[in-house]
Amino acid sequence: MSLKSFLAIPFAKRAVKSVRKWANKPLETQEKVFQYLVSEGCKTAFGKDHDFVSINSYEDFKKRVPVNDYEGLRSYVDRIVEGEENVLWKGKPIYFAKTSGTTSGAKYIPITKESMPTHIKSARNALLFYINETKDASFVNGKMIFLQGSPVLNDKNGIKLGRLSGIVAHYVPNYLLKNRLPSWETNCIEDWDTKVDKIVEETLPENMTVISGIPSWVQMYFEKLIEKTGKTVSELFPNFNFFIYGGVNFEPYKNKFEALIGKKIDYIELYPASEGFIAFQDSQQEKGMLLQLDSGIFYEFIPATEFFDENPTRISLKDVKLGVNYVIILNTTAGLWGYNIGDTVEFTSLQPYRIKVTGRIKHFISAFGEHVIGKEVEKALNDAIVGTDVNVSEFTVAPQVNPESGLPYHEWFIEFENEPENLEEMAAKMDASMQAQNIYYQDLIEGKVLRPLVIRKVKKGGFHEYMKSIGKFGGQNKIPQLSDNRKIADVLEGFLLH
Repeated sequence: MSLKSFLAIPFAKRAVKSVRKWANKPLETQEKVFQYLVSEGCKTAFGKDHDFVSINSYEDFKKRVPVNDYEGLRSYVDRIVEGEENVLWKGKPIYFAKTSGTTSGAKYIPITKESMPTHIKSARNALLFYINETKDASFVNGKMIFLQGSPVLNDKNGIKLGRLSGIVAHYVPNYLLKNRLPSWETNCIEDWDTKVDKIVEETLPENMTVISGIPSWVQMYFEKLIEKTGKTVSELFPNFNFFIYGGVNFEPYKNKFEALIGKKIDYIELYPASEGFIAFQDSQQEKGMLLQLDSGIFYEFIPATEFFDENPTRISLKDVKLGVNYVIILNTTAGLWGYNIGDTVEFTSLQPYRIKVTGRIKHFISAFGEHVIGKEVEKALNDAIVGTDVNVSEFTVAPQVNPESGLPYHEWFIEFENEPENLEEMAAKMDASMQAQNIYYQDLIEGKVLRPLVIRKVKKGGFHEYMKSIGKFGGQNKIPQLSDNRKIADVLEGFLLH
């Protein structure tokens, strides 16, 4: 055991103890965060406009601060971009995380000197919890890779601007710098195909122990490794024993990953967003991710079924329940107030508070009143492939409202690595799972409003070609797994197997 891995175990134990202190006092911890945010917010333009000085309770806060999306805060962000101070948070941000919005164009999400450390600390703690649970820190002796955006930052009126993953690349601790791959030069390559080829070249001779990224893009890296060598990932990297991911439900990719890797490994799920690091998987034995209650974020929740109502229920942590699909709302030390990031979550545990991401509030299908959400389509697919050798590379679902003949249906576009022997049988299993999960969908099928779902096979590499065709080919871009329109589906028609 090296000195570095030897020291990591007691360090991990201390970190876990520190986290459990606030995790065991969740409501008290959130109240402290709330009081701090309101106190500091009083000094800002937003706080003055919304009478923060009169806020003495969460009920007061709800009366004064509406739920916002980026457009709701845009006038304030524009003032910050122009160089104004003390607008949403004291002083100026140290970064803008640039993201692409469907309605807002480019979005500039502020990151402040108070909020930046929470991104780094939470990611570090995810690894330390794993070390503490497994009592194995040997991976710190090997090479680690995170498939991420370019770390090259631009300047926006004196504030650094870039993708969150590129910003975070500047904060790799010194003791891990020698372990990090790819090289800085490779990380700066913008063209994704070229970048992955270079990453393959750099990592092949190394002792890779940690690999991280969005599953669909890491899959592309694994496939290129195998194509070049004819060996599985575990044959190339025998000390690679766990994969870190975030941004999507991993279950639909699991079969494919384990086939590419050649053995079963552990997985650590993270929930980082430009707006804040929200949760991480704190145990290999428990479902869900530990909600970060001590990271400068005060959380609010709105039941997803009420979100588009005129006066939806808006609650804090103390009133959440298990099994309810909530839209998550953030108030942060980056100056985001009543901010809807667009994600839906469900609590898997209330002691401690753990969540799983169930989808996007805008990503649903209700063309016929069925209210289908991401969690349901992911489970239906997983129910159909569990225990088989079927491997799915990527998928998305859309309604087919006007078929050439017969009843309307839900159309599933699936790219298979290993296809099922009987596609109709797989579709039937998926449809049965959908009906078992969603009573509205079941009623529509039984009432002959919809016919059972239909699977369309996308050719191998088809989703990558689709992403290239819309200019979103790269490690931080994800395919929505369902949508209420045919904007994606109509383009994917050109990438089907016939």
